Amino acid sequence: MNAAGTYVYGIVARGHRMPAELRGVGTPQAALEVLPVGETAAVVSAAPVPLRARRRDLLAHQEVLLTLALDGPVLPMRFGMVAPDADAVLEQLETGQERNLRALDRLAGRVEMNVKALPATGALAALVAEEPRIRQLREAAHRHPGYEANVRLGEAVVHTLERRAADAAQEVQPELEALAVARSTGPHVDGTVLNMSFLVDREDVVAFRAAVDRLSAGYRDRVELRVAGPLPCYSFAEPEVATAAAMRTEG
Repeated sequence: MNAAGTYVYGIVARGHRMPAELRGVGTPQAALEVLPVGETAAVVSAAPVPLRARRRDLLAHQEVLLTLALDGPVLPMRFGMVAPDADAVLEQLETGQERNLRALDRLAGRVEMNVKALPATGALAALVAEEPRIRQLREAAHRHPGYEANVRLGEAVVHTLERRAADAAQEVQPELEALAVARSTGPHVDGTVLNMSFLVDREDVVAFRAAVDRLSAGYRDRVELRVAGPLPCYSFAEPEVATAAAMRTEG
């Protein structure tokens, strides 16, 4: 490892298969190493200098995690986790081994699916038909056109679209939860009314996607649902990963 530190991708069970062709972040892409302690191991590489959140490195980081997850559970680190050196990683693996083993067991055979809900676009006809207040403001703007009338109508449309989308998102959520082992609410994303991740058995991914598509079609006048995944289980692993405490986030 170089003086910049040890870049950590995630934690796996000892003996987890490491594809020989897999490479990490940096230019050229760094060779990966496995640091085992007891029944767990960390997948690491030399930290590139400088470390930046460039698209190719973000994709390389995620590709490592997704590839590893094909052969067993992985506790993923967010992009940019760097330990001072390999010894720091080994020390934290030892300290957090019991928690990490529990987390690995919980994630075995499971993936993360993320669902974002956005206000429906192109649904003005449904909005006018179903929302008396919008209909009144639209008629008023037609009778007495002007800047203020247009502003009132525009603001009411935006607010109502967001409310209808939020209500619809709450209605569809229980059906998605029924297909998942756990759920986690993510940070707010501009333009969305819901950002939620679901821990899903790998064998249920197709059914989960089909449910999102069906619900999105059924509620198309109120909400647009976008699904991403399978993803590394960021939302369901980090609280268990003691190793992260000894690292700094860069990039």
